[in-house]
Amino acid sequence: VNLAADNSSSITATSKSIPISSCNTILISGAATPKIMSRLLHFFFLFLQVKVKNWVNGTQGTTVVGLSARFGSPLPRTINEAHRTFAALTSPPDLCSNSTSKLTNSIALVARGGCPFTAKAEFAQAAGAAGLVIINDDEELYKMVCGDNDTSLNVTIPVVMVPHSAGKNLKDLLDHGARVEMQLYSPNRPVVDLSACFLWLMAVGTIVCASLWSEFVACEQIDEHYNQLTRQPGPNSGTNNTQDKEILEITAKGAGVFVIVASVFLLLLFYFMSSWVAWLLIVLFCIGGIEGMHVCLVTIISRINKDWGNNTVQLPFYGEVLALSVGIVPFCTVFAILWAVYRHSSFAWIGQDILGICLMITVLQMARLPNIRVASALLSAAFVYDIFWVFISPLIFHESVMIAVASGDSSGEAIPMLLRIPRFFDPWGGYDMIGFGDIIFPGLLVAFSYRFDRAGKKGILNGYFLWLTVGYAVGLFLTYLALFLMDGHGQPALLYLVPCTLGVIVVLGWIRGELPHLWNYGRRPENSVGEV
Repeated sequence: VNLAADNSSSITATSKSIPISSCNTILISGAATPKIMSRLLHFFFLFLQVKVKNWVNGTQGTTVVGLSARFGSPLPRTINEAHRTFAALTSPPDLCSNSTSKLTNSIALVARGGCPFTAKAEFAQAAGAAGLVIINDDEELYKMVCGDNDTSLNVTIPVVMVPHSAGKNLKDLLDHGARVEMQLYSPNRPVVDLSACFLWLMAVGTIVCASLWSEFVACEQIDEHYNQLTRQPGPNSGTNNTQDKEILEITAKGAGVFVIVASVFLLLLFYFMSSWVAWLLIVLFCIGGIEGMHVCLVTIISRINKDWGNNTVQLPFYGEVLALSVGIVPFCTVFAILWAVYRHSSFAWIGQDILGICLMITVLQMARLPNIRVASALLSAAFVYDIFWVFISPLIFHESVMIAVASGDSSGEAIPMLLRIPRFFDPWGGYDMIGFGDIIFPGLLVAFSYRFDRAGKKGILNGYFLWLTVGYAVGLFLTYLALFLMDGHGQPALLYLVPCTLGVIVVLGWIRGELPHLWNYGRRPENSVGEV
């Protein structure tokens, strides 16, 4: 699943506000527009995230994220346009009648409940308040709309809802006589998310690197007759780390098993996710990351300096191993431990991405698709799996299981099996993220296409590797486009990636008359897994 994680509520906004102060205006607009357009207005224009900066006795506190109402005046878009205003409590606290406390040129802080939101806004405006902040009775933010009888409402002050914990904290401070000031504004998100562009490059680059890895780092010589890489045996051939690793050939039966096992595992995480389960996943990620980084570093260094790749030492229980391999282990281990210790720091994403990329490159070297028949089974299963647990699961479990697990809603600890990068240029902050599965599953097919092209001595244009790489890049772009249009709500990336990769190779194979060969490739008895 591809996510855009905010340091804020799950309700976001991407569009400029329109000056709406009367519910009559909204009702007319909704009645005069088609249903689809009305829904677009509902999501993209009428509910906006709001930054609520606050100061307590002159000291700035933690900025609270709220949600604007469907009625009321539009909020400033920049902090320079927003006014710093004193906050005041109301009497009665829910403001369901005329306030007996002084609210002139103040932001009224009231509790939710007792009467409609519009009534609170009218009473606050009648008392001279400059704005209204409503404390929700939950941490989730509620969409404040007009009632059926509010067609003549004319509210000219901004109305904002804040989460319960943040609002209660401000109310308690006011109860104890503190001087609280607020500043309300709703900054625009950048049209182009440069962080998402960099994440896009990382994902595409990981797949390309993994596909070309064996050729780039191979120490074998090239057999000119077949134009293929062939292994040259030597006295130390048994010590080369990646070349002698067992290759796992995926089967069509394994695709069905994957859906069942992955679904059960996801449900277990959804219901039983806790701090110790999160720590178990972190430990497993560190172990995989250490192995992946170790393989990548040893292979690259051996390629740069072949002498280092020939020196071996004898170890108890292991026998003869590369001296370089032994020397790299402590570095990789310390790197992973430091990431685990500082995983909540602002720079932890760098270590997580390095470990993740190394892990995925190693996985794509060890696991291979033999042909398009197996690829179709696996990617189709992953396609259905991703869509079901992101879009359909909320109808059964009342929330998206995939997004809840990925964001760590139950334990407060996000799972580490993803690449992420901060939104450096977004005033709302947060991270752009992509799960390992959205890289590994399409990556298996892209890597297969490269091996197929090499075996068939195909050129770059009449092969499949280039076009599948482009297809993956386009599919990932469409994922981020959908993420933007859906206002940051998590998207099943495989919904876009599978058609753009599996669909491309099937269509190209059919046009070129090579689809039967692609479908049955590698099924001849004399072909071993290593020759695919």
